[in-house]
Amino acid sequence: MAHFPETPSFTGFNTPSRIEADIADLDVKGAIPPELDGAFFRVQPDPQFPPRLGDDIAFNGDGMITMFRFEGGRCHFKQRWAQTDKFKLEHAAGKALFGAYRNPLTDDPAVAGKIRGTANTNAFVHGGKLYALKEDSPALVMDPATLETDGYTFFDGKMTGQTFTAHPKIDPDTGDMIAFGYAAKGVCTKDMTYYVVSPEGALKQELWFELPYYCMMHDFAITPDYALFHVVPSIGSLERLEKGLPHFGFDTTLPVYLGVVPRRADATAKDIRWFKRDNCFASHVMNAFQEGTKIHFDTPEAKNNMFPFFPDVHGAPFNGPESASFLTRWTVDMASNSDAFESVTRLTGMIGEFPRIDDRMTGKPYRYGWMLVMDMAQPIEIKGGSAAGLIMNTLGLVDHQTGQEQKWWCGPVSSLQEPCFIPRSKDAPEGDGWIVMVCNRLEEHRSDLLLFDALDVAKGPIATVHIPIRLRFGLHGNWAEAADIGLAA
Repeated sequence: MAHFPETPSFTGFNTPSRIEADIADLDVKGAIPPELDGAFFRVQPDPQFPPRLGDDIAFNGDGMITMFRFEGGRCHFKQRWAQTDKFKLEHAAGKALFGAYRNPLTDDPAVAGKIRGTANTNAFVHGGKLYALKEDSPALVMDPATLETDGYTFFDGKMTGQTFTAHPKIDPDTGDMIAFGYAAKGVCTKDMTYYVVSPEGALKQELWFELPYYCMMHDFAITPDYALFHVVPSIGSLERLEKGLPHFGFDTTLPVYLGVVPRRADATAKDIRWFKRDNCFASHVMNAFQEGTKIHFDTPEAKNNMFPFFPDVHGAPFNGPESASFLTRWTVDMASNSDAFESVTRLTGMIGEFPRIDDRMTGKPYRYGWMLVMDMAQPIEIKGGSAAGLIMNTLGLVDHQTGQEQKWWCGPVSSLQEPCFIPRSKDAPEGDGWIVMVCNRLEEHRSDLLLFDALDVAKGPIATVHIPIRLRFGLHGNWAEAADIGLAA
């Protein structure tokens, strides 16, 4: 008999959902633009069974993929499990077999050596395939129209690393998917792989190199000439796993690095440059671009650790005020003979994370960026439990050209999930389109899907799609045109 623990990760808004569903023509307040023809895919961690060890962190739930299909001014809902190897083995056993987050030492011996991935971090479309992604494992391939699982891919045997990032990028000029894997030789190894996948889905390049130290290498950036990797000390080790400690912990004594990998087909590990700066926390990346010999890398930066569930390795208590992150530009100069950063510049006073852009501007000089904002000036009432700990209660828009900002607050008892930009057309100007995002109605234990005019978010949603089931907190998601995923009429 299943019984989930009565702990913060499994109660209130975080209560496991475990719902697969098809719901046609969702109720809409406002109007969905009739020209929208495609699907918004997102994923949530949603545990199939109670945790093997009695409690767990929310990041360890099984991947549940949601598709919102827009057509003719209507929105349809489809939700399915990402059927990883882990999911299938536990489904057959009728219980959890895999233990603590990224600690194979806590698994049932029956699953020793099996892929532990949960496919719970991103839902990404490329080459007509839907990739359900978790960075500690290969990419899981699903059908974007039916959400049926095909299985893990090693790209016809050409991928020799063990892992594939949850944050690939599409080069807007070539159509290639650029990706990487960390811990590529196994748990807690410093080995990294850099991948280039063709528009058709074939692996074209795999470059191996090592990080200065093992860390959570969650996101990265590209420019036309470089791939950029920020090494931030959310660190781990086999010794931590043997002691039963959380996989990651934050080390305030280590420097931060920015690795610059040339995007040439003949590049080797010797061609990588490492720039170094003082300690900070940074995870996601808004964008990066080149300006002559200079490279600008835009990331939300905090003075200290943002993840209380991955505590300070020296025992310091979690520092809430120092966990506030601000969009910051790191600049390095490839013409410099120094390994120092040229500058570090804060771009906005908004406290924010989960940055997104018009993805057609990936790696290019860009004007607009959106992100989830913690607006501390607004009232916050956590009735029914927080969706994910921090209350991201505002959608923010930054205009890098004018410096102007816009904000829209979702109310005192709601929070927001990551925004996603939808272009009006493939050749529309930058920012001309819509923002789509999930809103958590915390007290009511339900969810809405919100649609905004992307450059006028302050006026509020142009359409609110009422979802008759509660979506747990999700991490990342992406838009795909109907014609690109076999859904066009």
